[in-house]
Amino acid sequence: MARGFVYLVAVLDWFSRKVLAWRLSTTLETGPCIEALKEATRRHGKPEIMNTDQGSQFTSIDFIKTLKDAGIQISLDGKGAWRDNVFVERLWRTIKYEEVYLRAYDSVSAARESLRRYLAF
Repeated sequence: MARGFVYLVAVLDWFSRKVLAWRLSTTLETGPCIEALKEATRRHGKPEIMNTDQGSQFTSIDFIKTLKDAGIQISLDGKGAWRDNVFVERLWRTIKYEEVYLRAYDSVSAARESLRRYLAF
């Protein structure tokens, strides 16, 4: 952003490396994470295992309950275990260098639209 920050969450299929669903938010709250998870499962089916990092939004009661209610096993990255999350970290790097760093979004809606086009690509 030209000023401020937005946060991107993505549900990534480890086999195909496809982004199944994503959300952009101005806060690190759990809601956008749950929305992305529900969209991904609605559109692509339920995974056996969901792997996340140990961020507060992914260890929250609401996110864990959503996974348990759907019958999805929980896998949290180990502290300092970068290999656990290497595919999504590569995605973040690609998005930053090929999209975000090339633009200074003036608004959240501009960021959302530009990221929508990029992720569709």
